[in-house]
Amino acid sequence: MDTKKYLQRIGAAKSDFGINSKGLKYLQKQHLLNIPFENLDIHWKRPILLDTEKFYKKIVEEIRGGFCYELNGLFCQLLNEIGFPSRLISARVATSNGNFSAEYDHMAILTAVDGEDLLVDVGFGDFTAEPLKFVLDNEQTDKNGVFLIRKYPDEYFEVAKKDGDDWKSEYIFKDFARDLAEFTEMCNFHQTSPESHFTRGKVCSLMLENGRKTLTDKKFIETKNEQKSETEIDSEDTFNEILAREFRIEKNF
Repeated sequence: MDTKKYLQRIGAAKSDFGINSKGLKYLQKQHLLNIPFENLDIHWKRPILLDTEKFYKKIVEEIRGGFCYELNGLFCQLLNEIGFPSRLISARVATSNGNFSAEYDHMAILTAVDGEDLLVDVGFGDFTAEPLKFVLDNEQTDKNGVFLIRKYPDEYFEVAKKDGDDWKSEYIFKDFARDLAEFTEMCNFHQTSPESHFTRGKVCSLMLENGRKTLTDKKFIETKNEQKSETEIDSEDTFNEILAREFRIEKNF
């Protein structure tokens, strides 16, 4: 991996940050501002293989995005190579019926810095803008909301986001390092199964300094300073035009 090119891809340079919690916050935020969460290859029938060299080629050289396995898989390698000891973890995502998805459904990162662990995630769409300290029952606020990590049964930890006076569960995880290959079965599931939400429609989403922009098969939604605008997607040509204009991604085949 060319770490210099990867840092350039997220609008950063080694001189911009130190190997500390402040530097880690900067890197996660820059990543989220510059690399979109997207599942386009699934709909373009391009297989996604769990290989960091392929992730690098796609995300850095081809100026693309990806979903959690690609984004967090590659970012974890970058962090390790530039001096942030990091490990992959498996997470189970909260479902609408109050349960959680299967193990390996989501990939996140735990990074050790300044004598503590932080939860790092650049592959979960509209989630935290900055890493969360891995401390329990401590409300943590960033530009995307108020979050909390708390104990959950069976050695799991739950990440929840404040929703009015309540807490909405995001996902649960165990503090147990995983290998990239362990996510293969679920990665394949999300590319092929009609039960996966990733196979049901295209999505490309990017955090902004003052909001977020998201493109789906049906709409392009842009929120800036809490003001939302929506554009209906009436054709594949319209989708591809907005994809190129707003996300610098072109379907060139």
